[in-house]
Amino acid sequence: MRGAMLICGTTSDAGKSVLVAGLCRFLARQGVDVVPFKAQNMSNNSFVTLDGGEIGRAQAVQARAAFKEPSVRFNPVLLKPGSDRTSQVVVLGQAVGEVSALSYRDRKQQLLGTVLSTLDDLRRDHEVVICEGAGSPAEINLRANDIANMGLAVNANLPVLVVGDIDRGGVFAHLFGTVAVLDAADQALVSGFVVNKFRGDPRLLEPGLRQLKQLTGRPVLGVLPWSEELWLDAEDSLSYNADGVIGRPRPPKHDWLRVAVIRLPRVSNATDVEALACEPGVSVRFVTEPSRLADADLVVLPGSKATVSDLAWLRETGLAQAIQRFEGPVLGICGGFQMLSRRIEDDVESGRGTVDGLGLLDVDIRFQPRKTLATPSGTAWDEPVTGYEIHHGQVVRSGETPLIGDEGAQTDRVLGTHWHGLLENDAFRRRFLRWAADRAGRDFEPGEVSFQAAREAQLDLLGDLVADHLDTKAVIDLLERGAPAGLPFVPPGAPSAAE
Repeated sequence: MRGAMLICGTTSDAGKSVLVAGLCRFLARQGVDVVPFKAQNMSNNSFVTLDGGEIGRAQAVQARAAFKEPSVRFNPVLLKPGSDRTSQVVVLGQAVGEVSALSYRDRKQQLLGTVLSTLDDLRRDHEVVICEGAGSPAEINLRANDIANMGLAVNANLPVLVVGDIDRGGVFAHLFGTVAVLDAADQALVSGFVVNKFRGDPRLLEPGLRQLKQLTGRPVLGVLPWSEELWLDAEDSLSYNADGVIGRPRPPKHDWLRVAVIRLPRVSNATDVEALACEPGVSVRFVTEPSRLADADLVVLPGSKATVSDLAWLRETGLAQAIQRFEGPVLGICGGFQMLSRRIEDDVESGRGTVDGLGLLDVDIRFQPRKTLATPSGTAWDEPVTGYEIHHGQVVRSGETPLIGDEGAQTDRVLGTHWHGLLENDAFRRRFLRWAADRAGRDFEPGEVSFQAAREAQLDLLGDLVADHLDTKAVIDLLERGAPAGLPFVPPGAPSAAE
């Protein structure tokens, strides 16, 4: 088998990432040499590959689903928003500058060659490439310069499946409308649909599925059921509620341990705390206002793509003062660690010069033009640990004891580290939770959870959902033969992208 296809979605968080991961796991279990690909990702949830490059975390998870080591080739263009109008551009793993929404529109065509050559290389080196779109292909205002959705499909001649989230309602209108606004050349590649997150008896959908095929000439190749078990490694910020519980908390052996994670406006790598939510008896909740800290046992400040701006937001909301008054244990990760410092000097990311941190750690931070990207290993609290680093800020002075070798900082109740993924180390996580429970006065005992095993179980579940609820024979046929000839045009369509 050799081939490639593109999975698009009617909206963000429709299920593109999980469907790609599920297809990768399904095909890999059949012995197929398959890899994921996302031409352009916009996310602050990123991962560092072994060759020192930065990609979207979803593509790292999809690589694991395919039993492959994550590679910068799986996500050649990554946009990391630092504000509503600007983003850092990462090309083949390395940051190359900042762009505004308008300036990036002109730059995309320069990146198209990189995207297509990278995809060509993957198709030559592997049997199957499952590509993921970005946002929705129906964003016709962006079609002329598109490199991630139909622009990619047309240039690479990829059959396209469109997935819709029925849990939000209006899925038939979303699926029909997505096709109907595309021009004829784009429509010719849209080969079928997938309905995601369905609750209930799928027989209730049958009349709608038949009518959708009559209206568009394209079949629904599967209805994937809602699964409460799927929640790890969320790709999109829409997957996280502003004030909501993370994961599916299981009952404690004794007391609950309540964790408040500050939901920063430009939060990055929020998935760091998902390892805590895997433990029985740990209730992990995102919070956006000070009163939520009143009954917390542990406060976590996660990473940020805009450390100084998010620190200002903490002060505006009163959360900064609440964190400073909080008497229990506090953990800062990457940007959160920087916020806990005494002073931050930033002429790189925000350009605001020197600002005061929260002062909970006797540490000074200075932002450097060159971003640190690393996959270190070491020892923390006598436990072997691994992680990954993605940051411009550097510790230039510390009066505290390091946390991991000579990295990070710790006091009797406040910890800080630049390492993402630290909590995924099972032995360290258990010691950390016992430490936090002792300082919070909780009778808490962690379980024997393996975070990696929990992630593998979710990837296997995705593979099972694809095997059981998707027309895999039709999918394989699309991979091998491409989009069927003669697919009907759905009016009214849109003007040609060339006009």
